[in-house]
Amino acid sequence: MGVSANIKENMPDSILSHSAEETRAFGSSLVASLRPGTLVTFEGELGAGKTTLIQGILEGLRAERPYVSPTFVLMKQYDLKAPSPTGIRRVYHADAYRVGEKDFKKLGFDEWCADPEGAVLLEWPERIASILPEKKISVTLRSLSETEREILVETK
Repeated sequence: MGVSANIKENMPDSILSHSAEETRAFGSSLVASLRPGTLVTFEGELGAGKTTLIQGILEGLRAERPYVSPTFVLMKQYDLKAPSPTGIRRVYHADAYRVGEKDFKKLGFDEWCADPEGAVLLEWPERIASILPEKKISVTLRSLSETEREILVETK
């Protein structure tokens, strides 16, 4: 996956969000920068807003609701009714919180990442760090207060 070739260069480095609504809106704004074949990882403590941010991305892509955390199902696939303006047709929202690297590979992680019309949104990437592609977009969320979040975006 050549993520550096798959995203726009104008993706912001960080923002300060004051509410869940602002976090979702920021997620929606990231859609313009996502390209097929992109892996986006989301790190942050429990309750930091990872799923909220991903809900914004799914809203921006016009994925069919409901947008649920895949903590117990491990991966939720959204087949978009219409491709995104950048050509994404499928989104794989995955959560590595409850599984190991071997299990995640068996579930099809490599295939999700290789989908030329898909994008992978991965929560808890640190749990499967050794199987992650080098090239990705890393998003880190930090809780500053009950409602404020710092969201850092890094392209690797």
